Amino acid sequence: MNARVWIDAARPKTLGASIAPVVLGTALASRDGHHDALVALLIVVAALAIQIGTNFCNDYCDFKRGADRNRVGPIRATQAGLVSPEAMKMAAILSFALALFVGIFLVWRGGTPILAIGLISIACGALYTAGPYPLAYVGLGDLFVLIFFGPVAVAGTYYLQALTWSSDAWMLGLMPGFLSVGILVVNNLRDRESDRIAHKRTLVVLFGEKFGRLEYACCLAASALVVISFQQIVGLVGSLCVMSLLVGAGFVLTLGVLHSEGRELHRFLPATNMLLIITSLLTAIFLVCPL
Repeated sequence: MNARVWIDAARPKTLGASIAPVVLGTALASRDGHHDALVALLIVVAALAIQIGTNFCNDYCDFKRGADRNRVGPIRATQAGLVSPEAMKMAAILSFALALFVGIFLVWRGGTPILAIGLISIACGALYTAGPYPLAYVGLGDLFVLIFFGPVAVAGTYYLQALTWSSDAWMLGLMPGFLSVGILVVNNLRDRESDRIAHKRTLVVLFGEKFGRLEYACCLAASALVVISFQQIVGLVGSLCVMSLLVGAGFVLTLGVLHSEGRELHRFLPATNMLLIITSLLTAIFLVCPL
């Protein structure tokens, strides 16, 4: 089978949501003298496995529920017949199994807190579109993304390297959390009509298109406010640089999202993902090498 099909099904344009929090948590740990490259690498593998497993599960479950029949965005592999439902289901299971396998070492290092975070993350990833009350179908997807791709991921990364919790990690984790929600909102705005037909009650479906565009703007603005509010974490110069990037790029992206429809919205998904990656890398640099 074409490897490109599986790469597209993994949705690489959204995977910055898994990598960025690990970068931030590792930078915070390094600042405090607790950097561990091997642990950081294993966290990235586990986080990517969970997100890719969630995406595969989403591909399979949305196909079974008929949510992809009238898609505006890129085709989904199962709906297009490029991958059988059974193969997609197995791919999701294998991805979650990889996360569990890698998680054995992480749990051995971090103990009960990491076991709880890992199991809840995998369960929420599977239940995002699976089960009788999928999170994405009852308006809870945004909250899940904010929490688990934000503070939980950053603080968990820090804990695994320092073996202690950091209030800085919990607070700074809101930045990637809000930007990750922004990625989700673009997706939900683009697919709102097909989601409505499939009874997928995202916040955009529940509260309308204008709410979704406002939510996107608020997510980008909130990420900038997080950085400047906790400027003591990355230093004044660092926080001003990152906030300036977030405000400038956020303004351009928000204008685009406000005035785009249908397939036009799709280009703002990788753009928001790139903003997440760049701002997280910049913040990490200022954490390790403050000016």
